[in-house]
Amino acid sequence: MLGLLIGVVALGGGFVGARSFVRRRLRYVDAVQKPAAPLVAGLAATAVALPVAALPVVTVMTAVAFGVGVAGGVASGRREPRALPGPGD
Repeated sequence: MLGLLIGVVALGGGFVGARSFVRRRLRYVDAVQKPAAPLVAGLAATAVALPVAALPVVTVMTAVAFGVGVAGGVASGRREPRALPGPGD
């Protein structure tokens, strides 16, 4: 049960963190608008999270859930319409 809860938190945290990062920092980067961007980000996040799977409670599926969350967050964050820069930007 604890492993499932950790997986859900990893999925949600990856989604929220990636969406926030894409909206704040990458809103003017053209590479995020490419169709493969969420897939690449999700695979990279899974690869980074795989060493954590050596812990007893965290499994490989938790790392995969984190990658899926990041991919979803990137896809969601890039759909946000681009805001025009304001006078202070």
